[in-house]
Amino acid sequence: MFDVGFFELALIGVIALLVVGPERLPGLARTAGAWIRRMRQFVGSVQRDIEQEIQAEEIKKTLEAAKSMPSNPLQASLEYARQEGEALNAALQDTGKAVAEELQPQTAASPKTTPQTASHAGDMKQVESG
Repeated sequence: MFDVGFFELALIGVIALLVVGPERLPGLARTAGAWIRRMRQFVGSVQRDIEQEIQAEEIKKTLEAAKSMPSNPLQASLEYARQEGEALNAALQDTGKAVAEELQPQTAASPKTTPQTASHAGDMKQVESG
């Protein structure tokens, strides 16, 4: 704000002495001091009110956060473990289905040994050896 040093205060005092006169200067100084004190008190009370409002808002936010949290931390841990268990179970089921699907086409694609194909294979061995 304003930076008032010693020189500025001395200059104001000399001007006030010349304008008001020496007999009324002490009364003027008391009145000016009272006004300055009132202004400082007003500014201080406004600052305290603002700080109280900020603290009240912080307390409200803390209470709302506490209300949104579960009342029992163990219950929250159990709920988290249950959700993770369900996710793991779903992943295992998906993996089991994928493995079953992988194995099924391989068994269907492999040739089945029938008596007819076995005898045909024996005939092929005789042709090759002969």
